[in-house]
Amino acid sequence: MIGRLRGRLDYRTADHVLIDVNGVGYIVYVSERTLAELPGPGGVVSVYTDLVVREDHWQLFGFLSLAEKEWHRLLMTVQGVGAKVSLAILGALGPDGVSRAIALGDWASVKAAKGVGPKTAQRIVLDLKDKAPAVMAMGGIAGGALPDPAEVIEDEAAPTPARATARSAAPSGNGAAVADALSALANLGYGPSDAASAVAQAAGSAPEADAATLIRAALKLLAPKG
Repeated sequence: MIGRLRGRLDYRTADHVLIDVNGVGYIVYVSERTLAELPGPGGVVSVYTDLVVREDHWQLFGFLSLAEKEWHRLLMTVQGVGAKVSLAILGALGPDGVSRAIALGDWASVKAAKGVGPKTAQRIVLDLKDKAPAVMAMGGIAGGALPDPAEVIEDEAAPTPARATARSAAPSGNGAAVADALSALANLGYGPSDAASAVAQAAGSAPEADAATLIRAALKLLAPKG
């Protein structure tokens, strides 16, 4: 299994790039969003990869974060969602956007991706609701960008009571982000009291955090200990 590649980008097209790794060229399919963040030909890139093996061909898919990669893998477990549709969703929403849409039950946002109909969007939200917390709680490098690949190459190295409680516990911060985080946790099945406490603690530590960041932090606090 090829889990990660780093090398120089040889060329790029509308849906894939070729990465030269020590003289071996790998064709890697990426979302529009990922493609927009990659450098031009000759630039150094580092991507997490997922290898999909079919009877008639093998395909590598590339991602700038582990969270994006895990969402891709989860999305493809949903009936009617293949790699092309998964990349379209990630290209339209990004990993944080997918997290937020599923947590909030916002299938309309998922439907906005190219090639996704309303029934498929609803199925995605329903099927992945219980699986979302694990990916949403991923932190550190999983939720953000990879280290500067050039340096690596050079070195070769919710409910009203809950919302009110959270607002009173978090004296500062983005009220809309807090409300969205509470709503997301409620949709994921957490009780108002537990959700409010976790979101308040997360918002207190990072007053300017957006909803996706608050959700990730709250899920870590709510995760079983030991």
